[in-house]
Amino acid sequence: MTPRASAILGLLVFGLSLACHAPPSSGTKARPRVGLVLKTLNSPFFIEMRKGAVDSAAKEGIDLVIQAAEREVDVEKQMQIIENLIQTRIEALLITPSGSREIVAALAKVNAAGIPIIVIDDRIDETAAAQAGVKTVSYVGSDNVEGGRVAGRALVEMSGGIARVALLEGTPGHETGDSRLRGFKEAIAGSPGIKVAASQTANWERDQGFTVFQNMMQAHPEIDSVFACNDIMALGAVEAIDAAGRAGTIRVIGFDAVDDARAAIEAGAMAASVAQLPAEMGRIAVESAVKVLRGQTVPAEQLVRIELVRKAVLPK
Repeated sequence: MTPRASAILGLLVFGLSLACHAPPSSGTKARPRVGLVLKTLNSPFFIEMRKGAVDSAAKEGIDLVIQAAEREVDVEKQMQIIENLIQTRIEALLITPSGSREIVAALAKVNAAGIPIIVIDDRIDETAAAQAGVKTVSYVGSDNVEGGRVAGRALVEMSGGIARVALLEGTPGHETGDSRLRGFKEAIAGSPGIKVAASQTANWERDQGFTVFQNMMQAHPEIDSVFACNDIMALGAVEAIDAAGRAGTIRVIGFDAVDDARAAIEAGAMAASVAQLPAEMGRIAVESAVKVLRGQTVPAEQLVRIELVRKAVLPK
C-alpha cells in the first residue's frame, strides 16, 4: 500500500470512529422514563388506574414502566421492584404503597437517587417518612376518611339508625383501610342503634372476605349489615351470604365501585359502594410527573372526587 493510500485509509477509520461515538442530536432525545408501581394488577381498581395512566402516558409522550406484585399485601416484593427500577434509571416514580410504613425504606433510596416521588391512593406514614427524611412531590387520591363517612351515612339512612354491622378491614396499619374505618365509625357514632358486632381484617382479598364473613355470620347470626373497606372483600361477603342462604337479608356496602360491585348493586346483592375514580388518579399522577420533569410545580395534594353508588332508580 502506498503512503498516500495508507493516509487516506487512516483518515477514513478515524472519521468512522468519530461517527460511532458522536453524541445523539437534540432531535433524537430519549422519551422520559417513568416507573409506575402498583399494589397489584389482579384487582379491577388497579386495572382501571393502570388504564388511566397508560392513556395519559401515550398522550404525554413518556415511556411508562408498570410493575406490580401478585398480591396487594406483598410489600417486600414491591420494595424489590422499586430498587430494581432505581437501577434502570427511571426519572420519576409513581407508587401506590402496599405498606404505609414499610415502604418508606425503599422510598428513601429513591430520594437518594434524586428521583421525584408521587404517591397514589394510599398515603405513606408521615411519622416514618419524617424520621427517614423521605420527601414526596405530591399525593394523588381520594379523602378516604370522608369516603368512610359517606358509607357510614348511607348505612344510617338505609337502616333507619338500627343495625348490627360487621366490618371487613383492610390490612392492619395501611392508611387507606384505617382511614375508611375511622370515617365509617365517625358517621355511625351518632346512631346508638347501630352496633358493631364484629370487625376483622380480610386483607383486601375476595377469598378471605368469603371466609372471614362466613365465620362472622356463624358467630353473630344477628348481623344484618356489613361494611367492607374495598369491593373485593365485599364481593367475597356476598358469596358467603349466598352460600348461607341469606341472600336479601344482609345489606352490603363496599368501597371502590368496581364493575363487579356495580353489577351486584343493580342485581340487589349489594346495597352500595363508594366510588373514587382510579383511572382519574392514574391520569393525574402521570401528568404531574411530566410537569415535575419539566421543572414545573404541582400541588402537594390532589384529591379526586368521591360519590356513593346505589341502584339506579328509573323514573316512573
